[in-house]
Amino acid sequence: MVKVYGDLISGNCYKIKLLLELLSIEHEWVDIDILEGETQTPDFLAKNPNGKVPIVELSDGRILAESNAILCFFAQDSNYLPTDNYLKAKVLSWLFFEQYSHEPYIAVARYINLYLGLPDDRKAEYESKQEGGHKALKVIEDTLKQSAYLVGAKLTIADISLFAYTHVAHQGGFDLYDYPNIKNWIARIETTTGFISMDKAKSSH
Repeated sequence: MVKVYGDLISGNCYKIKLLLELLSIEHEWVDIDILEGETQTPDFLAKNPNGKVPIVELSDGRILAESNAILCFFAQDSNYLPTDNYLKAKVLSWLFFEQYSHEPYIAVARYINLYLGLPDDRKAEYESKQEGGHKALKVIEDTLKQSAYLVGAKLTIADISLFAYTHVAHQGGFDLYDYPNIKNWIARIETTTGFISMDKAKSSH
């Protein structure tokens, strides 16, 4: 059976859980406590020398790291990854956008606030993330003016990847009030058959 190592409060880990649930892929979830240093143990580092979650251990023992690469692996030959080369490249472009232009701002601000409790020595860094986060949200908002999902009319892993941190962006200080298309998009994803919320995913483990 597929084994996933991760922290379900982390958007990068939750996005994997969400896709596996949508695809009805049976899996074992192994909770990893980042703050307790569980990604830095010799056993974990043997699986991922980068010392980060999520990672997936396949039934044959092979390991996959990096959340968006894991999404691509499981989405292959499913409705969540287009077969058309152009549309597939559009999905990939959003996955790169998520890691370079979205996650470093919204996820980091959320981490400082939610995980660390906004300590005084991180407040300046927290504030510095706000402009970049809102810039990323505006890109998503403007795209969703044109289509129901990020790549056309169907839910793809582009949406799943960006949903993970966007729907909890308020925990990093990002008010979604001025982003009505994003709020409607979030609602559409949450009504998808097989959807599991972050809270429900966490409480089930």
